[in-house]
Amino acid sequence: MKSLKNLQEVKSLVGSELGVSKWHQISQSQISKFGKVTGDEQWIHTAPIRAKLLSPFKSTIAHGFFVLSLLPKFLEETYSIKSAKMGVNYGLNRVRFTAPVPVKSFVRGRVILKDFKKIKNGGKLIVEVTVELKNSDKPACVAEQVFLIYE
Repeated sequence: MKSLKNLQEVKSLVGSELGVSKWHQISQSQISKFGKVTGDEQWIHTAPIRAKLLSPFKSTIAHGFFVLSLLPKFLEETYSIKSAKMGVNYGLNRVRFTAPVPVKSFVRGRVILKDFKKIKNGGKLIVEVTVELKNSDKPACVAEQVFLIYE
């Protein structure tokens, strides 16, 4: 994990990789719980036997939004800003789900600081998070996340 002293140090890293998270395995339990909570219980996510028989993926796959919901965990594992008192998710500029994530797959986040702007009492950061899929040439997801950090 990269430990940054303050936003001035963050600003100097625009264009740089901030870090790579550890690998996380995606379980059927996680996928099914996400489906239940969000109301997206489509069989390609929640019915392992049916997915094995009928899906082109031959197993269930994680919801794209489930994969996206892992971004905060990936960011937490890649860097910290010691002077930060609070961070607020401001939104997403762009998200693409570029490959399916079969159950039991491993994913991790690779984080690049794309932009930094000074705001009152803090900074607005834009990071690109590439969700890598172990043993795959294609990432599972590429997302540009915007958030505010207050000092």
